[in-house]
Amino acid sequence: MKSDQYFVYITTNHDRHTVLYVGMTSDLARRAWQHQHRLLPGFTKRYNAGKLLYFEVYQDPNAAIARERQIKRWRRSKKEGLIRSKNPAWEDLSETL
Repeated sequence: MKSDQYFVYITTNHDRHTVLYVGMTSDLARRAWQHQHRLLPGFTKRYNAGKLLYFEVYQDPNAAIARERQIKRWRRSKKEGLIRSKNPAWEDLSETL
């Protein structure tokens, strides 16, 4: 089944914001819930990165994959600037999904 939307997103750990995780999904609400409840093995579970800080929406999965790869290569300071541009208070956006 083909999705109509693809999301590139950034999460962090709830307490200290010491890690930033960049990912891509076709179901942002489900993926945010999975990260919050530490259901996915790997980086986000290990570092408790379940706070959704930022996301972008794409219609083309290839564009979303390319953007995810681009952001992953950025320095932390550039990722922080991207987050602040749309979410200056670093609020958990998963509560509004």
